[in-house]
Amino acid sequence: MKIIPAEIIKAKRNKQALTEEEIQEFILGYTRGEIPDYQMSALLMAIYFNGMSQEETLSLTKTMLHSGIVVDFSKIPQFKVDKHSTGGVGDKTSLILGPIIAACGVAVPMISGRGLGHTGGTLDKLESIPGFNTQLSLEQFQKAVSEKLICFIGQTKDICPADKKIYALRDVTATVESLPLICASIMSKKLAEGIDGLVLDVKYGSGAFMKTKEDCERLARALMGIARGYGKKVTAVLSTMNQPLGAFAGNALEVRECVDILQNKIPKGPHQERFYQETRELSLVLSAEMLLQSGKYKDIQSARVAADEALTSGAAYHKFLELCQIHSGRLNELPEAKSFIDLKSPESGFINFINTEKIGIAGILLKAGRAKTSDVIEPTSGFEFFAKIGDRLEKGQPILRIYGNDPQLFPEAEKLALSAYQFSTKPVPCEQLIWKIIHP
Repeated sequence: MKIIPAEIIKAKRNKQALTEEEIQEFILGYTRGEIPDYQMSALLMAIYFNGMSQEETLSLTKTMLHSGIVVDFSKIPQFKVDKHSTGGVGDKTSLILGPIIAACGVAVPMISGRGLGHTGGTLDKLESIPGFNTQLSLEQFQKAVSEKLICFIGQTKDICPADKKIYALRDVTATVESLPLICASIMSKKLAEGIDGLVLDVKYGSGAFMKTKEDCERLARALMGIARGYGKKVTAVLSTMNQPLGAFAGNALEVRECVDILQNKIPKGPHQERFYQETRELSLVLSAEMLLQSGKYKDIQSARVAADEALTSGAAYHKFLELCQIHSGRLNELPEAKSFIDLKSPESGFINFINTEKIGIAGILLKAGRAKTSDVIEPTSGFEFFAKIGDRLEKGQPILRIYGNDPQLFPEAEKLALSAYQFSTKPVPCEQLIWKIIHP
């Protein structure tokens, strides 16, 4: 080893810039097992507090990307595009937009992640479908994308192994919310997919890693800069996570919501129809941006029409069934919780704030998410939302429902979830779903 790990940690602790060689040697040394977790944790914390320059971030991304292989999709003639969300509670659009894009004749190779911190993960949602295997080989991944234009897999041992190892460590060392670490992690995986274009759904708000719109835009532009540097088409949609997205949060619950939308079965009701439409609309906005990048459509309006048609015609649902077939998922066996309890509003008034991160942490208490990497997910656990920002409730009126198979977990989650809501005696405007869209 050419470097002394403690000296690299000290340099970053003292706010010094690291060279590409230093970053490469440290990261690859950790990946090979030559540098222990405690030293990697120390470097992560130093980066968290002191940041990295653009050059350092590019070097970190490059090192993670080339720690493994880059998938070759050059033999597939279709445009290849993916979407990445920075995460949140109830964030489930990949399950809808992936099938929409594939139904429109554009390839969607998706290397997805698991839940990180209080946010959910696409792999965890899909694996709530009995039998759904996200650990396909790269050969199976390439074959599925070539033949069906869609496939969802997790990181294999060959794709960005450095990021896979560091990703798990970030979750348990409270270093998730670091701009350079987020950028390098996201972009190394996305660039390894062999894609031509990328649409970013960058979240802001109480349930996002970036709490303010300004930090959200800063992250979006940093990610876009890396993508453009590698010659990729890229767009960023900046959307709210000041409240959970859609009607449900929780793995099997979110799959059910997506399947209902794909089947055009949006329930009628005082809250469900409106909340389902949130999920549907964001999925369609992201789909239209992805389709526009493909060059098949002359403008965003025609791309949106194509996305709408794929969804309403049932073509996207048929593609989702194909996806389940590819991954051996038995959608008809999607599990349901054995127990639930309705939580009542503690006071009368208009909801003016939701601490969405608390909702996510309450989900961890229900085992809908992970407190540590070894935790086992309970796929049926989660929440159904009856009211959001701007809604008026009377004291004692249901505000949300907790689902799960172990009622002994409910009381602690109930207390935390209820504490996430704040009320006002005066009317409050509804939260805007999308703040802005950034094109190159």
